[in-house]
Formats: sequence, structure tokens, C-alpha cells
Amino acid sequence: MLYEDEDDFFMGSPRSKFFDILFNANKELVKTKLLEIVDRYSAMEILLEKQVGVDALEGMIRTVLMDEMDAVVEHNNDLFISSVGEILTQNE
Repeated sequence: MLYEDEDDFFMGSPRSKFFDILFNANKELVKTKLLEIVDRYSAMEILLEKQVGVDALEGMIRTVLMDEMDAVVEHNNDLFISSVGEILTQNE
């Protein structure tokens, strides 16, 4: 993990930079991006529920969170980075 220094824009984790941008960028852009993320999450959950069922999905999610946490963190970082990039690009 990167060293976190809140005074240096280029240091810190993707997660900390994501929240820095959320709190400082145009509120409408941030709202739009967060709603897009929630919509995508809901769509993926609906698709998986149709494929494996609600009960199986919950068990699968718990298993991934326990057994593949490094992959989850890496995917989260990719999401943080891409979201920040989109917000910053539109915020200019």
C-alpha cells in the first residue's frame, strides 16, 4: 500500500484520493457518478440473482470477501481511479 500523506496530492491510496475528489469536486458531477455506480451495482446484482438465486449469491459474496480480499481491494482501487479520472475530466 502507498504511504498516505494527506498534504501531498500525488501520495495516498486510490481510496483516499477518491474521497478527496468527492468532497471537493462539483457536487452535481459527484452525484451523477455515485448514482451511476449504484445503478451498475444494482444491475450486476440483479443479473447474478437471476443466474444463481438470492441465497446462493449471498454465500458467493461472503466467500469472495473472505477468500479473495486482495482481488476485491485491487478491483476497488481500479474503480476509485477510473471514477476520479472521470470526475476530474468533467470538472475542468
